[in-house]
Amino acid sequence: MKQNILLSIIAFMFVCLLNAQSTKITGKIIDENSNTPIEFATIKVLKTNKFSISNSNGTFAIDANEGDAIEVTHLSYKTKNTNLKNNQTISLQLAQIELNEIIVSSNPLEDISHSEVIVDQLKRVTQPRSVGDLFRDIKGFGIVKRGAYASEPVFRSFKYEQLNVQYDGGMKILNACPNRMDPITTHVIPEEVAKIEIVKGPFTVRFGQNFGGVINIVTNSRANTDNGFRGSIQSGFESNGENTATAASFSYFANKVDIHVVGSYRDFGNYKDGNGTEVPSSFKTADYSVKIGVDPTENQRVQFTWRQSFARDILHAGLPMDSPFDNSLLGGIDYKLTEISEKIESFTAKVFYSYVDHLMTNEERPSFKMTDAASPVQSTTYGGKVELVIRPSEKTKIFTGIDANFIGREGNRTRIVKIMNGMPLPTPKTFVDKIWQDATLNDVGVFGEGKFIVANNLTLTTGVRADFINTGIDDPAADFEALYGGEIKDQNEVNISANASLKYQHNKFQAQFALGRGVRTANMIERYINHFNVGVDPYEYVGNPNLNPEINNQIELSFMQNFKFIEIGASVFYSFLQDYISAEVNPDIPRKFMPTTPPVYAKQFINLDKAMQTGFEFNFKLKATKKLAFTSDLSYTYAQNKDFDEPLPQIPPFMAILGLKFEESNYFLALSSRLVAKQDRISTTFMEEESPSFTTVDFRAGYQPVQGLSIGAAVLNIFDEAYYEHLNYSYKNSSILSGRIYEPGRNFTVFVKYSF
Repeated sequence: MKQNILLSIIAFMFVCLLNAQSTKITGKIIDENSNTPIEFATIKVLKTNKFSISNSNGTFAIDANEGDAIEVTHLSYKTKNTNLKNNQTISLQLAQIELNEIIVSSNPLEDISHSEVIVDQLKRVTQPRSVGDLFRDIKGFGIVKRGAYASEPVFRSFKYEQLNVQYDGGMKILNACPNRMDPITTHVIPEEVAKIEIVKGPFTVRFGQNFGGVINIVTNSRANTDNGFRGSIQSGFESNGENTATAASFSYFANKVDIHVVGSYRDFGNYKDGNGTEVPSSFKTADYSVKIGVDPTENQRVQFTWRQSFARDILHAGLPMDSPFDNSLLGGIDYKLTEISEKIESFTAKVFYSYVDHLMTNEERPSFKMTDAASPVQSTTYGGKVELVIRPSEKTKIFTGIDANFIGREGNRTRIVKIMNGMPLPTPKTFVDKIWQDATLNDVGVFGEGKFIVANNLTLTTGVRADFINTGIDDPAADFEALYGGEIKDQNEVNISANASLKYQHNKFQAQFALGRGVRTANMIERYINHFNVGVDPYEYVGNPNLNPEINNQIELSFMQNFKFIEIGASVFYSFLQDYISAEVNPDIPRKFMPTTPPVYAKQFINLDKAMQTGFEFNFKLKATKKLAFTSDLSYTYAQNKDFDEPLPQIPPFMAILGLKFEESNYFLALSSRLVAKQDRISTTFMEEESPSFTTVDFRAGYQPVQGLSIGAAVLNIFDEAYYEHLNYSYKNSSILSGRIYEPGRNFTVFVKYSF
């Protein structure tokens, strides 16, 4: 039945409508205060996606009809929507300089190839556990998690450091826990996220080391609004786990200064899956952030950011240990100067510092009777970026700069052994195991990227980047040193990445073709972890300081077609992966802890000579009426380990996301469904297991009875489906979950927000 419905929907997608003929319309863009012409403004016809750019006299010409709705954008001015008239003059107001974004839409000299912006207002009526939950319904993405709190995105076959995940255009908070109990997605308030920007591959070199894609989590900052005070208070409740989430924000806007403060508190309990089994998943978090922006002049902006997160009593269903606490902080300063000269468009500078203090223990686990284990670990990350934007001509823009990330991790595990070989010890023995071995990884990158309008509808982008890597350990364990010849020397690399892409836009059609080479150095776990459980299996893992950097040679083709009522888009990609980093059982490395307990050998990180991935993403939207819309997103990734002639592990299966939304001026109703296929392409070397297919259905509704008051409600997993995601593993020794983390069963939610 489900297959028939899906086939009917796909067949219906290819119904297309014709659009009316257009004519040449001219106009002029000027500054509202000075009446001077504005150069490089982008004029976009909303129903056709045609665009034009104003010249040095502020004039433009575009193929459209009088009365067509247009959007006029410029980096230094507020966006304006109006209707076209021939020979009209459009005035723009100066706006705040944006510092948090990396993607500027509708401007061919700003756009990044194969990028998109996700703003999902439907999730505003539910309570995401962390920012990782926001990726669940984005095509091409899966979620890998260690528990309800610690989840992070997987895109196609890429995960962890293969994705460049950052906040606000370059800030980072990296996990201190080797089990990734505290990924970057746990250190920011979900309600503070304004949008998620995604670059789907190594198709830009401007935002740091980029192997499989860039994810920029953009938090709220100053909006283009009137001066004065603004604020909001919101609270939500979920029935499954008796979860509560409360947040408040307060902002002050003046001519030269703006202040934005956000605070949040979450108290989530253990939820029940569709079978009624309780899943250990409780946690408490308290977070706050402060942003202060100063505009010394109309073409300058300085922004100060400070945020802290405090998590307590975190249970991890996917791991043999839990987290009594996880504390983090992030501070940063951004500066931007625009309109420097005729040829120099802007200068940007960013610096940041972050710190994570994390504790893992087994205090509430069965193993505590034999061994009391505690692992206090810390992670420090600091760095920054400077970028200069040069405009040699009206049709050329060059981005050049330097960025840096300096990462340090330290921490040991203390084990107090109470029972040995089945016999209680009269005096417990204490052992200290070196986890991170005081590891450091430093990356300094230089880049240059140019954008060229080679024809009226065609833009070329080319870029090259060099990363200078230095990595080492200051406190190596004796057995780790012995494994690698008695001495672990610092490693130095110079990694070269490059990209080239063409983007064609005409009338209602857009096509993109891109080639990219992304190079990623091995991370600290892959290099330096020493007999520690960091995988989804009971193996001890051992790092390899001699790993080569892995290389992604990716090609991608995409298109998008807009009709009057229909939008269709698709992407097809292929990656040839060299020196891909994986892990294999090494019979020459025996298990270090509990040596007689199977498995008796450790896994060691290695380079695979060759691997590949390919797949597609497809989206379709039908505006049945002005108020009713149907959407569908399909995605599939096929990945193969050519060395072992088997699939690569941990690949999301085929997924379809279907949605139906009815929206009035003051309320909406939305029905959505996720159809996830069985994943039977598994890696036997990795001890991966098949996962069954499942279908979930959610219903959400929102209502605004008066100005400023929003009320939301939802029923999630309406049919109480008992299911688990293919990527969500629990520790193999778990007697409750049998190696899988089941997702919540039926869940009723309510949400109230008041803005003033």
